[in-house]
Amino acid sequence: MNNQQEHLNALKDIRNMMDRSSRFISLSGLSGIFAGVTALIGAYFAHEELNRYFKGGYGYGIDPEMDIEFQLLKIGLLVLVVAIGGGLLFTYRQGRKRKLPLWDKTSRNLLINLFIPLFSGGIFIIALLLNHENSGGLIAPTSLIFYGLALINASKYTYSDIRFLGLCEIVLGIIALFNIGYGLYFWAIGFGLLHILYGTIMYFKYEKK
Repeated sequence: MNNQQEHLNALKDIRNMMDRSSRFISLSGLSGIFAGVTALIGAYFAHEELNRYFKGGYGYGIDPEMDIEFQLLKIGLLVLVVAIGGGLLFTYRQGRKRKLPLWDKTSRNLLINLFIPLFSGGIFIIALLLNHENSGGLIAPTSLIFYGLALINASKYTYSDIRFLGLCEIVLGIIALFNIGYGLYFWAIGFGLLHILYGTIMYFKYEKK
């Protein structure tokens, strides 16, 4: 019986070593929750800016359309910086807890596979805005779809659960394509609520013991 238990423990150790060498397992569920909460806060301020714009609340002597675009861009960049910063902090803490490096071959492959679709999607959105008038309603659906593709592309280098999140983002983005005008709400659901749900599941599944 002892020998059998030793063999099982040895197999478990081998499996853990293989997981550590092939998958980035320092990804923290708390980083997903933090990103989701940050996105919801950003969506709230974006909603307030849009309300102000449609009610004619911007001052005289400026271009209202340029002003609202600048304000939304500023909010989006701030949300991105805060979400990435918090994600790195929680992931670093998780890596230290498991005594794993934050930067290695696996994390590098993860980021490369994540950013290829994200970069392509960003260029596509910029081209869309520059070449097509009244295309702002397509920003949220397009960003959700490309983000979902990025998650699926990177899922082979981390927990497989992230693939399901990617599929949900794509489905949500496709639905948003047929509901132009509600992009901010879909954006809040995709980057906010889904991240919180995903992060909570990840936390209790892999971190909470």
